[in-house]
Parts: sequence; C-alpha cells; structure tokens
Amino acid sequence: MSNVATLESLLQPFACRPAIGTVDAGLQPMLEQLIRAGFAQLPMPGHGHTLERWRTLAAVSTSDLRLAKLFEGHTDALAIMAELEPDSPAAAGSWGTWAAEPPFARLEIVDRQAGNVYLQGRKAWCSGAAVLDQALVTAWDEQQRPQLVAVTLRQPTIRLLEDGWQAVGMGSTASIDLLFEGALGRCVGLPGQYVDRPGFWQGGGGIAACWYGAACALAGYLRQHCTQPYHDAHAEAHLGAVDAALCMARAALRETARWIDDNPQSSPQLPVRRLRAQVEVAVDSVLAHVGRGLGATPFCRDSHFARLAADLPVFVRQSHAEKDLAQLGQQVAAQPLEGWEL
Repeated sequence: MSNVATLESLLQPFACRPAIGTVDAGLQPMLEQLIRAGFAQLPMPGHGHTLERWRTLAAVSTSDLRLAKLFEGHTDALAIMAELEPDSPAAAGSWGTWAAEPPFARLEIVDRQAGNVYLQGRKAWCSGAAVLDQALVTAWDEQQRPQLVAVTLRQPTIRLLEDGWQAVGMGSTASIDLLFEGALGRCVGLPGQYVDRPGFWQGGGGIAACWYGAACALAGYLRQHCTQPYHDAHAEAHLGAVDAALCMARAALRETARWIDDNPQSSPQLPVRRLRAQVEVAVDSVLAHVGRGLGATPFCRDSHFARLAADLPVFVRQSHAEKDLAQLGQQVAAQPLEGWEL
C-alpha cells in the first residue's frame, strides 16, 4: 500500500467520527421563561399586526437562533390551533410544529377510537423533541390525505432516535427523528386544511424574520468595529454592502407583512416566496461581508457571534435554494406584467 493510501486509510475513520453531542442546559429554561412571561402570545398573522409578530421573532433570533427555532415552532403551533380550533381553550405547555415530509420518514394514522387517533411510523426533523411537552405533527390518514395531529410527547409509544443527528450548527436544537409505535393523538382541523389555509404561508414569512434577526446581530459586530479607530476602509466597504442588503430585506419584510394584513384570507404564497428569497440573499451577503470584514477574531473569541455564525448557515437552509426559486419563477411567469411597476 502506498504512503498516500495508508494516510487516507488512517484519516478516513477519523474524518467520519460522530459529532460530539452538546446539550445546552439553558435552552429549555429560557424557552419556558419566555412562555411564562407572555412573550409567546404573539399577534396572529393577518390580523393587522403581522409585523409586530415578526419583530418579536427577529428579536429572539438576534439573541440565539437555537432558542428562536424552538420559540418560532411553539408560536406557530399556537397560531395554527387558534386558526383551526378557534373555540378550544388556549394550549398549555411548550409545543413544536413538525411538518417535514422527507421520503425516508412517513407517519400514518392506523386506528381511531373515541375521537382519538393512533400513529405509526417515523417523523423526521423534530426540533426540540427531547425538551418540549407536545407537538403538532403531519400524518397521513386512511385515504392518504395529510392530517395534522396533536400529540403529547411523553408517551412510551414515542421513541427518540438520536443516532442520525450530527449537526454542529444548530446542534443543540436536536432535530432528531421520532418513532411512533401506536402513539395516541387527536386530529386538528380537517384533512388537508393545515396546508390549504392562508396561515401556512403566513407562517413561512416568520422564518424569514428569524433569518433577518440573526443577520442583523452579526452585522452589528461589523458596525461596532467600524466605530473603532483601528478599522480600515475595507471594513467600511463591507459595512456598506451589509447595510444595503439588510435595508432591502427590511423593506421586503415590511411590505410583505402589510400585504398579509391587507389580504388576510388570500394565500400569500407568492409574496412570501419572494420575501424568503430576498432575505436569503441578504443573509448570504451578511455572512460573507461580516466574515471578511472582521476576520477570525469574533469567530474564536466571542461566544454569541460564534454561535450565530455557525447556526445561521444551517437555519437558512430551511430554504430549498434553487428549487424554491424555480417555484417562485413559475408563479411570477403566470402573473401580469405590471408586477414590477413602481
């Protein structure tokens, strides 16, 4: 065996070693504190105060994106239940919203008894599953229709599968898979109603607000750097680019929030797809310019900056990149030409 082959055989197992799991002991208490203090009782989207809702999501995201991921999922669950079950009492405890449908994980309703349903299968991307009380999950009913189901997570028939989670960025959200083995739940809304309602895409705009909040926090470090006597003109150029990107994203967030409030019963799919694309462009610009403008120091010596810089590239991949852009383009092509007029 050659020296190169020997070296590769030695390094390969080391390169593929499992990530070291890190549990953030402060994440669950902080989420519960926000809930107890009433900060999770956000205005419903499409009721005249959508921007206020997004400002709160952005504010939490400037602090910590892992916390924001769980906070956004909890507030989304509350909004969904308020929309689909307006006469039900307010939900207690902490909630997740898990609606991902990858090809390798499928959850099905296998039985019904006394108004309850029983779930069998695997659910992927369950952020915070180890620390939350309850969750809304998408499942498939007997007619293969999507159905939203509320479940209590501390059931012996729900198992946490932690072996697949290898994240570094967003690591402590522990977005693991769950195995349902006849777990008890109750249906929320009618089949298909979860994705067909205007609130589905209204909630998608809230994710963009989280991206924006984290990008603003990182940009703040560059802005502060440019007030110091030792900065150079290159840092100012990077700050100028960051400012242009963030102001574009801010304008898009405000315009889209206003559109949602003016058209609460209409699907905001097109404006929200456009918004998410615009904010993603801004995030990419901020990540590039802040890193080049500040160098390695904050990545290595500031825990807040380092967490955001590691987490944001992962969180923003909740966008599906060119796939989402292609779907946006399809919708734009079907619109009247005056869509770009001033």
